[in-house]
Amino acid sequence: MMKMKTIGLTLIISLVMVLDATAQCSMCRAVLETEADQGQAEAINDGIIYLMAFPYILVFGVLYFVYKSFQKKKTQQNNIDE
Repeated sequence: MMKMKTIGLTLIISLVMVLDATAQCSMCRAVLETEADQGQAEAINDGIIYLMAFPYILVFGVLYFVYKSFQKKKTQQNNIDE
């Protein structure tokens, strides 16, 4: 029963966070659609792409180094066993 409460609470919190993110996106879109200058809209879109890509680059970089570390340990272990 406690597990179901935890899952339910997690689901509710996740839905609330998504609603906040969607609201912000709608606000940005409304502001940019009212502007006559499309250059500002393109600049904001480029900024969003930059902010979106940077965490993925960091995560993949960390995963790459973890993978290389495990491969190095595995190679060393194989050399010791021989």
